[in-house]
Amino acid sequence: MSKLKAWAQRPERTPTRIRKGDSVLVIAGKDRGKTGKVIEILAGKNRAKVERLNMVKRHSKGQGQQAGGIVEKEASIHLSNLMIVCPKSNEPTRIGMKILEDGTKVRVSRRSKELIDG
Repeated sequence: MSKLKAWAQRPERTPTRIRKGDSVLVIAGKDRGKTGKVIEILAGKNRAKVERLNMVKRHSKGQGQQAGGIVEKEASIHLSNLMIVCPKSNEPTRIGMKILEDGTKVRVSRRSKELIDG
């Protein structure tokens, strides 16, 4: 048991099979049915930011040469609401893991049985 206070401990992190640069499909929420590319993974929160999806407006104050105003940017989406799109068949799929002969661990599409990495 850790001696850190509850608020200072690291949050629980579940292993994820979605990585930066993957093409994903949103399966729940206001952007359901749309696809996009993952631009950032927030591992501690089990969330990801997807390019041009889940856009929110933020009010920013101008600083120096940068003008203030209303800025639109991506908000994070929970990983359970994303499904990876197979690069070969271009269909949403679940992901499995496979160990190759040389010992490297790669992701495999459950639908088409194709390798996603490498």
